[in-house]
Amino acid sequence: MNLISTAKIKTSQSNTSQPSGRRLLNYATCVLIFLSLPLSVLINSALAKEKRSTLPTSADVVEKKGDLKELRGQIEALRKDVVSAEGKRASAADQLKEIEQEISVTQRELLNLTTRRNALQGSLKDLGNQSKELESRLNSQQTQLEKLVYRQYLQANPDSLRLLLNGGEPSQMARDLHYLTIIGRARSHLLTEIDASLQRKQALAADTRERADEMTAIEAKQKEQHGKLVAQRQQRKGVLESISAKISEQRREIGNLQRNEKQLSQLIERLAKVIATKPVPAPKPAAVARKKESQSNEPTTSSAKPVTPEISNESVPEPGSAGNFALLKGGLRLPVRGVVSNRFGTPRQEGSTWKGLFIRASAGSEVKTIAGGRVVFADWMRGFGNLLIVDHGRNYLSIYGNNDALLKQVGDNVNGGDTVASVGNSGGNPESGLYFELRHQGQPLDPLKWVNLR
Repeated sequence: MNLISTAKIKTSQSNTSQPSGRRLLNYATCVLIFLSLPLSVLINSALAKEKRSTLPTSADVVEKKGDLKELRGQIEALRKDVVSAEGKRASAADQLKEIEQEISVTQRELLNLTTRRNALQGSLKDLGNQSKELESRLNSQQTQLEKLVYRQYLQANPDSLRLLLNGGEPSQMARDLHYLTIIGRARSHLLTEIDASLQRKQALAADTRERADEMTAIEAKQKEQHGKLVAQRQQRKGVLESISAKISEQRREIGNLQRNEKQLSQLIERLAKVIATKPVPAPKPAAVARKKESQSNEPTTSSAKPVTPEISNESVPEPGSAGNFALLKGGLRLPVRGVVSNRFGTPRQEGSTWKGLFIRASAGSEVKTIAGGRVVFADWMRGFGNLLIVDHGRNYLSIYGNNDALLKQVGDNVNGGDTVASVGNSGGNPESGLYFELRHQGQPLDPLKWVNLR
């Protein structure tokens, strides 16, 4: 009885320990499976999760588009307010507004057409190179096919069945059959390649015809726009001749000039409020010597140091100028080549003092932005003609006035050295050139203290 009871106790103990042993075995199996996974699988899984977390979602893209649309809407509302304010007092130069705006739009369209035409020319050139390469390949393929056919002809054009029926030595017959098989495969492969090349040639020809037709349409549109531009310039010339005396008289009025300057200052103040809600993304730091930002604040009047009457500028901004705008002080370039005939702080004939520079330059010369930023205003304004303003972040603005054409629109991001306008004398200005200002927190800065003329 003792032996039997002892056996039962051992049996029960083994039965109770069995589930815990099975759990331990399952756990060990899971650990082994995890350890057996390749390290690359685990890394790729982690990278995939990280990539999913960093890639912009469609919601982000929609949000950015919405921000741009909202910015343009706010600037358009501000522009309408400016137009409404201008309408309350008449100016002889206002008669130029509509035609100068039309000239600006026509020139921007011509630039876009030229850009498309250049792209099409590049595409046609590429298609021509592809066609020549394909023609050479077709000639090579046809030569190879001729050689294969000629070899078969030398063999009296035998086929597999004839070789078998003719009998002969088995080893020679096997070699002949193998040779025929190779030739057959090569010929089939060549025929397939030739067919694909011919189809590609037809596609290239169709694509070339389509691009050529598009080029013809663009050239016709360019001719039409050019004729339109010539007519618009003649119309502007006639209007200007009829009101030039009145414009000159109004320009000599101190109050008139002060009103124009005040209107620009009010525009900049209101733009600053809009910009504050949609700031320009912070650019990467530029590779220039660091300077304290407080040094950038300049007085609104110049010192009494004697200066030479005029300065010649032969340099323009190079592509890619970017960074914290305050740190670019002393390393910027003026936006156009020409002669600085009027300087910051010097007296104006009409009264008051110059809040920026006037740079005499040939009509049609390219106006380049001095640094990266975003266009926040691009429209005609009394006293400044076709005016463009770029926000560089941190409350810094650059202002380009009296342009013949504005080549960028509100919301466009620009890099340093980008062409944003062309030189003119819009707004009734007596000579061709660019009016250029720098402002920080609404206050004008002396541009010559920010640029390098060497």
